[in-house]
Amino acid sequence: MLSNRKNPSLSPAQFVLNDVFGYEQFRGSQQDIIEHVIAGGDALVLMPTGGGKSLCYQVPAIVRRDAGQGVAVVVSPLIALMHDQVGALHEAGVDAAFLNSTLDWPATLDVENRVARGEITLLYAAPERVTTDRFLALLDGLYQRGQLGLFAIDEAHCVSQWGHDFRPEYRLLSVLHERYPGVPRIALTATADDLTRKDIVDGLQLHDARQFVSSFDRPNIRYTIVEKKEPLAQLLKFIEREHLGDAGVVYCQSRRRVEELADALVNAGITALPYHAGLPPEVRQQHQDRFLREDGIVMTATIAFGMGIDKPDVRFVAHVDMPKNIEGYYQETGRAGRDGLPADAWMVYGLNDVVNQRRMIDESPATEEFKHVMRGKLDALLALAEATDCRRVRLLSYFGEHSEPCGNCDNCLHPPEVWDGTDAARKLLSTIYRVHEASGITFGTGHIMDIVRGKDTDKVRQFGHEKLSTFGLGNDYSEPQLRGVLRQLLATGAVGLQKVQLDNGHSFDTLSLTHGSRPVLRGEQSVLLREAMAQAPAKRTRKQRIAKTSAAAADLNPDGQVRFINLKAWRAEVAREHNLPAYVIFHDATLAAIAERNPQSLEDLQGISGMGAKKLEAYGAEVLRVSTNMSGS
Repeated sequence: MLSNRKNPSLSPAQFVLNDVFGYEQFRGSQQDIIEHVIAGGDALVLMPTGGGKSLCYQVPAIVRRDAGQGVAVVVSPLIALMHDQVGALHEAGVDAAFLNSTLDWPATLDVENRVARGEITLLYAAPERVTTDRFLALLDGLYQRGQLGLFAIDEAHCVSQWGHDFRPEYRLLSVLHERYPGVPRIALTATADDLTRKDIVDGLQLHDARQFVSSFDRPNIRYTIVEKKEPLAQLLKFIEREHLGDAGVVYCQSRRRVEELADALVNAGITALPYHAGLPPEVRQQHQDRFLREDGIVMTATIAFGMGIDKPDVRFVAHVDMPKNIEGYYQETGRAGRDGLPADAWMVYGLNDVVNQRRMIDESPATEEFKHVMRGKLDALLALAEATDCRRVRLLSYFGEHSEPCGNCDNCLHPPEVWDGTDAARKLLSTIYRVHEASGITFGTGHIMDIVRGKDTDKVRQFGHEKLSTFGLGNDYSEPQLRGVLRQLLATGAVGLQKVQLDNGHSFDTLSLTHGSRPVLRGEQSVLLREAMAQAPAKRTRKQRIAKTSAAAADLNPDGQVRFINLKAWRAEVAREHNLPAYVIFHDATLAAIAERNPQSLEDLQGISGMGAKKLEAYGAEVLRVSTNMSGS
């Protein structure tokens, strides 16, 4: 077996990085985290998606196993993620296994026996399984023999009730600290504000853990937020102009919307699949497998989809409905561009999004304390959506990180015009007050705007609202302008929502004044709004699209391009044979490096990023054959 090891003085962690995973050097804070955990320290790691979190526990697990310190247990929330990570470790020559519901009883017993015999380096399991008596008994035996090397708790934000994906079973993982003292623990997440971070520390008893907080910035992602008008038409235009043929994810709030959008995209000639919790498990698995293994598929989904999805070449994430908070938005948009190449985070939002999110919070059975926190988180997201300055600065500021304008978001690229909506706001608030005073009941947004704009509708005449002093006072404002003003009044709490229940069982939302209305009515608080959203960027040329979607190979000469294409075709065949996503075999960047080097021997393949010793042994000869076959694959 050829080894990539170049320097016998490498530390154990550096050797594993080089020899097993094929990388020359650590990124960012990886080395500090890894050395800390190898030495037996606890760690809380906040690192953006695509930042290399998995290496932060995989490398220590291998080093500690080689030092005789036993198996690492990885708590992972998703079966698909376990399967792909274990497959990737097998490709790198690492003994790994998972215990989950996809295994039958004989297979489960086999894994348990191999773990007990010390044959496994990393064992993946879901939190629900880890806290069962049977699993704990397995851990007890390992601990008593000094063969329990490490606990890694992935997606640690699931511990927090303040997070966007709270899972109560994660709270039970505190048993690991109580039952197995001295075994190092590393908790990892891509998303956590200060409140969520504190909850993770408390929930997992990580008070003595060292915290490693990397930059939350994903500079390769372009953030764009536009006013929702015709979401399907806007989405189609965005995909057709920017990402035709690319892999992407479109997030929707409801299952019905997911299926409608998937059908509409398919009818427009785009390969799209739906994913939501209401679909049969086998259909969800089939759709997820296709998304991971095939090129250019768009997944329309609820938030049930995405956690742990490692697909590196997702070129866009779109939201046609507003998420609940910035953590959710950041986590979901972070699934784009994991390979570091250009990607888009695109969202449409409107007045109904604000109304719906407010209503869900207000009607939830949660405590008032919880509702107060959730309203604050929603307000932060609304402020991001309404912002006229750099989106990235606002986003990073939420996580406590200072930054300068990025030059790569919609506001930086096309600075929006701002107009003073204070007068319109006062007219809307006055109308809400006078309507309630005159009729004794409240009304919804459409009716209030009709009065302000002086529209002679049946409903206006029915209630005599054409006689109100504010009727027609705002006829110089367009409906989109007034909707924008109402959107901001709701976002800032200057207008409240009340649900009215009808005799037929239906209900609707009405507008009401709040304590926050007074400063606006008195002219003490201004309402500044952005003009109609900025123009769309010019459609990329074919040359620009090729450079964007194949950036890893964009600088190759013609012969190198042929080698790259041949290698991608060969990789696809290997991936199908192994039932793994193609990127688990080799990333595009590794194939491009091979194509550029034009290797003539196995030694020429050594040192290429992503070409570990096991992969060199397993695939080296085939890679040479394919890359030198200029007639095609």
